[in-house]
Amino acid sequence: MVTLQGDLVILRELEFKDLTFLYTIENDESLWELSQTKTPFSKDILQKYLETAQKNPPKIKQLRLVITSKTNEQPIGFIDLFELDSENKRAGVSIVILNSHRRNGFGKEALSLLIQYSFNDLGLHQVYSNVLEDNDASIRLFESIGFEKVGLKKDWRFFKGRYKNEYLFQLMNHVL
Repeated sequence: MVTLQGDLVILRELEFKDLTFLYTIENDESLWELSQTKTPFSKDILQKYLETAQKNPPKIKQLRLVITSKTNEQPIGFIDLFELDSENKRAGVSIVILNSHRRNGFGKEALSLLIQYSFNDLGLHQVYSNVLEDNDASIRLFESIGFEKVGLKKDWRFFKGRYKNEYLFQLMNHVL
């Protein structure tokens, strides 16, 4: 079982008690552009996801952790490793923090903890993230951790009748 602790946050695996929070985040239409969601998720679908999500992250190629505030252990977001590729030792990373908890250092600490875990425990060589060109907060977050902007994917995302560019960020583990 994965549990990572920092000064501000705890990252832990999903539990059945997270169903309502998961339902709220996944069905928040303001986040659909980022997640490329097109239709709402039912609680039944999310319940089935919870039943299988943590059983074998390498097999499903994803590890989703709940970000909780260390002061009250209430969920404030999620952080994911996706497209886990053990052969090439890389994974994508994404993060979402509730609006009410942004700009308090929670995201930076959560991302730092997950990167340390990815490099030290999972043996990954690199992590990457795809960030919309106009998502200034995420750009600042990833750059503050040391991610390098390595590419621009033009007209990469189509949402609500409009194309947007997307940056590719990478962070390499230079320890061999």
